[in-house]
Parts: sequence; C-alpha cells; structure tokens
Amino acid sequence: MLQAAGGGLVVGTGAVGAWQWLAPDAQGGRSSKEFSARPAKAALSESFVHIMAHADDSLYFMNPELEQAIRSGAPAVTVCMTGGESDGRNALSRSPGYAQLPEKRAEFVRARINGLREATAHMATGDWRSPWTVEKTTLVPGFEVELQTLKAAPQVQLIFMELVEARVMRAPRKDSLRGLWLGATPSLTTLVPAASPVERTFQYSRQQVVDSLTAVLERYQPTVVRTLDPNPTHLPKQPHYADTPPVLQGISTHDHQDHTASAHFAQAALAQYWGRKHARPTAVDSYVGYEVATLPNSLDAATTAHKIEILDIYGWADGRDCGDPAGCGDRKVGNRSKDTRWSDNLRHRATGTQRWVQPLTDGRLAAFAILDGQAQCWTETRAGNGIWSKAVPAGGSMLEGQIQALRRADGTLRLFSVRTVLPTPDSAHRREIVTAAQTGATPGGAPSFGSWESLGAPDDEPGRSMEMGYPVAVEEQDGTVHVFVKNWAGGVSVRSGAGGRDWTEWEELATDADRPVRVEDGLDAVVDAKGRVHVVAADTKTVHHWMSAGPGAPLEPAGPTRLPAATGPLTLAPLSGGGVRLAVRQPATARVVIADRQAEGGWRVTAQSRSIAGYGRVALAQVGGTTVLAARDGKGMMRLSAGAGRPGPWQDGGVPHRGTAGIAQDAKGRPVVVVLGMDGRLSSARGRGTGASAFTDWVAHDGSVLSDLQTS
Repeated sequence: MLQAAGGGLVVGTGAVGAWQWLAPDAQGGRSSKEFSARPAKAALSESFVHIMAHADDSLYFMNPELEQAIRSGAPAVTVCMTGGESDGRNALSRSPGYAQLPEKRAEFVRARINGLREATAHMATGDWRSPWTVEKTTLVPGFEVELQTLKAAPQVQLIFMELVEARVMRAPRKDSLRGLWLGATPSLTTLVPAASPVERTFQYSRQQVVDSLTAVLERYQPTVVRTLDPNPTHLPKQPHYADTPPVLQGISTHDHQDHTASAHFAQAALAQYWGRKHARPTAVDSYVGYEVATLPNSLDAATTAHKIEILDIYGWADGRDCGDPAGCGDRKVGNRSKDTRWSDNLRHRATGTQRWVQPLTDGRLAAFAILDGQAQCWTETRAGNGIWSKAVPAGGSMLEGQIQALRRADGTLRLFSVRTVLPTPDSAHRREIVTAAQTGATPGGAPSFGSWESLGAPDDEPGRSMEMGYPVAVEEQDGTVHVFVKNWAGGVSVRSGAGGRDWTEWEELATDADRPVRVEDGLDAVVDAKGRVHVVAADTKTVHHWMSAGPGAPLEPAGPTRLPAATGPLTLAPLSGGGVRLAVRQPATARVVIADRQAEGGWRVTAQSRSIAGYGRVALAQVGGTTVLAARDGKGMMRLSAGAGRPGPWQDGGVPHRGTAGIAQDAKGRPVVVVLGMDGRLSSARGRGTGASAFTDWVAHDGSVLSDLQTS
C-alpha cells in the first residue's frame, strides 16, 4: 500500500495495488463534537447505492438523505459516472485571470474526487481528514474503476467510473452520456485522473455502462437505490441548436443533460438487475436537480446551513491543505453554495401519496408499495394486530415512484401508478399511467389483481409523456372513477371511467381565462361529504383549486384560494358538512400549515404546527373530530400528531422511513399510520387519543415494539 501524507507518498503495508490517502495530521486529527461515527450494522438489513453524474450531485440534490444513509451504519455506496472535468480550470469563471489558467482536466477531476471524499468523511465521522483506502477494481471484465473505502467506516465507499462528461449543460454533444444513451456514438471514453490507481483509459459501449451499474447492484444488493431525475421539466422557451443531428434532437430541460442520462442508465441497469436472481428487493428514489432553483425552498434554515457546511468542504472554501498538489476540492463550487438555490431544497421526483394503505372488507389493512419495479402488497395477519404478512407481488413492471390504492364503494381496490417504458429499436422511451383492479383474493388472504391496463398519458408524444406527474384518483357516488395528473404544459388533466371501466379520453381541467396555471407536481383530490370532487395543485406562488358543483357535475375553477406559496405536495381530507382541509409545508421553515374551506365560502389558514423541519408531503386524516398528521422531521424520522379539531403536539420519537406515511382507519375506527422502512419492511403506530401520547409505540412488521427510537 502507498500512503499519501502531507503531499508525500510513502510505502506502507496492506493490500497490493491499494493506496491510503491521509490528510496532513490525519493520524492525530480532531474528531467533531457534532458527530461520532456509528459502527457498521452487524445485521445488514438495508443498503444504499447512490448513482450520480458528477462529484457534487449527491451533495446538492440528495442531501440530507445522503448523510442520513451514511450515518445509519448501513452500507452506503456512491457511484460517480463521469469525471466532471469541465474545462480543467479549478476556479470560478469570473475569477481574475481565469482565461489564462491552464486546462488541467486530470488534476481538476482529482480535486473534485478529493472534495467528495472529504465531504463524505465529514458526514461519516465528523472529520474530513479521516483516511481512505484507494484502489482499482473491476465491475465488468476488461474495465477498471477507482474504488475508495473509508477506513473508519468501511461500509462507506465511493466508485469513480470517470467517463467524460458533456462539458456543456444542454447543447447536444455526441461524446457524452446522453449521446451514448441515444446511440449518437457507439462508445464513450474515460479519462485518467491525476495520481489514479487506474492507469489507462477505457472505451465503454452503452451496454457496458449498463452492465457496470448492474454489477454494482449485484455486488451491494441495495434495498434503496437513489438516482438523479429521469424526468426533468422542460424549459418554457426552447433553445435552438443549429445543425443538430436527428439522433441528438430533443426537449431541453431545466436540468443538466448528464444528470438525466445518468438516471436513464440507472433505470436500464435496474431493469436488468430485477430480471436476474437477487437476494432482496429494491426501492428507488429519484431527486430533482437544477430545477429546484425555480421552486420554493423546501428546507428550513438550520438544515440548509448544515448542507452548505458540507458543500463548503467539497468546494475547498477554506483553502485547507489536504496534501494533494492536484487540489483539495472544487473551486467552481467554492464558497458560493450559500448563494445558490440548489442548496435550500430537496425534492423527490415522485411526490408521494398517503393513500397506499386501505382497509379490506374483513377489517384487515392492506398496504401497497413498489419494490423491484412491481407492486407489492402486505396485509395484516388479523384485523388490528399490527402484524404484517410477507409482501405478495401484485403485478406490474417498471413501475416507478408510488402506488395509490383507491377503495371503491363495494370494498374492492383499484391501484394506480406510472410505468416507464425503456427505449428499444422499435419503441420510444415513454411513460404511461397504469391501473389494475382487484379480482379476488389469494389463498393467503391478500387481494389479487387483474392485469395492469395502460391509460396512456395526457400527451401522446413520447418525449412529453416523460414529464407527466403521478396520478391521484377518486370515486364519485355513482361509481365513476376520476384520475388526475399534471400534464406536460403544467396543467391538470383528467380521465374518467364509469365503474372504473370505459375510460374517456384525457381532458385538461379548465382555468380562468386570465389565470393560466403551471403547477408543480404533488396535487391531491378528494370527494367531500356532499359528493363534490375537489382537486388542488400548487404553483410557485399559491394553491389552485377546482371543484364540482355536485355529484356528477364537471370540475370548474373554484376561484382564487388566496393561500400563500407551498413547497409543492399537497394533501386534502374531507371535513364533516362538506368542507375540506388542506395540509401543506411552508417554504423556508418547513412548518406544516393547515388551511380549511368550509362547505361554502373561501379558504383560510386555520393552524400552524410547531416546526420539526423536514420536507415532503404531509399525511393528513380527519377521523371524526380528530386531526391526524404524519410528517418527516429534520432527522429523517416520521413524526405523528393528533389533536381535537386542529393539529396537536408532535409526539416524541419516530422511525426512519422512505416516502410518505399511509393513514387508514382500522376495524375499530382508530387511525393507523404505516411507513415503509429502508429495509422494505413496514412499521405502524395506532391512535389512542389526542395530545402528547396520542399514538402507541411504533411496532415493527412482526409486531415487536421498536424501542430504539430517535427522539427530538
């Protein structure tokens, strides 16, 4: 082994071909008072793989969830697909003398690697100088990549493939991840970072990139895979690039082309991995990229400040000496993370739904989620006992994001989701709404479903279908099912089926002539006590509301809500007497805000909960006179609240989870909150009143009480 300390290389003991990187004074380095390293878990029930394009992507767009995974003690692996070499100048373009700086791409790539390594060490141990083992490894025969392992927490690893990046944000470029994905080039070269154990370049075909990512999945058997955004939103005004060959033409989006292409390669690798034998199922989360700069900030000030602290380490903001002449971070980021809108947001492309848990006709609860791209169903073994069966497949393929389960008036269920259709020589890359109806029950008592039916997309053109949102569905009193979804233009489209069959064509909901809308995804819909359908969606300034005048009537704009901006996903619950209640998060504070609309009249804000930080959709239910809330807090824990007529105090303690909590009533009418863990297992808590002790302890899938809770 070679050791690098204070900029010098010395021979050490260890595995042949491995290097050990030590920052100056690392052996006697200080440990952070803020963190202490958590040892690797003895029972590896969960594992994380993060797939990104550039060294800073996960720090900007996946944090704080990246840090929570690293801090959990579970294996946490980050794959960086490109070198991110840019022009090779490790400085801001507006710096004095920038144009005269030499182009040192190999050194700049190494500086970015150093920045990510130091930021990751800080997240894991509290000390950016914590040493790493650096070596080359093989994912597929004939190709080498750089593998880094944190010595103090060896379950934390970084893999660098070093494919060349596009070097431009949007302009079509043949030699790029996007060009390789689209077939504009048969192969893409790598580059060799300065002082790399990988000593030569490699030429990857499209399939070899897919195979390499599949090999990562097979090696680490992740329970959660995180990618960048495969479906970014288009720019309102499309730029023109002259002389672009047809294969590279397409829709320009808010995001970097490398981000999108990396997510598409990840999807292809996941599809290949799911088609092979593997030990445990995988959930997938995708994160919005540059587009977050156009949206209200979703993180509170303290979370943003901590995120910036980590980015400043990556950006070499303090000019520290890491002992590497190539550089100790990415000065194109530098100390400017506090000034960019990428730092104060975390947004999942799939906005979540609370309606994935529903009661069966015998009183047991059924829960639905997507694992391995398929719908999975869990059922209580006995009504009200909180013990869940093993997951039973409910069909579907390449489903993504979330499942909404609609309970119909006859007690049967209908599922809704989105399916991605990967491109083939005969089929374009596209997305479509899909649905499946319950047809009976399995021998084990789980609901069984027929084949998944495509409802298409509001926009037939494949490229436009990629931007479609995630569906929400309601059933009217006459049995008509309505499915609502955000369309490519930013409006809301609906498709309806009498009895859940004989579907109409997609139709866009009307807007006031002088108030066109361009909403964010994260809409919601309910039917109130008078049989009226309500739909809400937020743009960057306010909340928009559509409603029907009565059962069977068309939906019309309900007039300005005059509600303030929200951070995106909205949740509705019907009130007695025909009113509706709305739960949103407030920008900049992440505080949960409640707004009500009585049966007649306008909207008004009626309550604000104490801030617990966090982000994402809030689950809301009105159970008689009790208001139930479930929301993620700043530590990644699910927190609960129940109050008489308004939100109560947040209950101490929570459980780690992914997605939005589901809320349903059990056979005794008690609210039950269900979450899906990072290990693909369910946990639940049951209501028992209001106030500070409104819920039981969290109970694991097998009925055991979860005592190792993190409190606020």
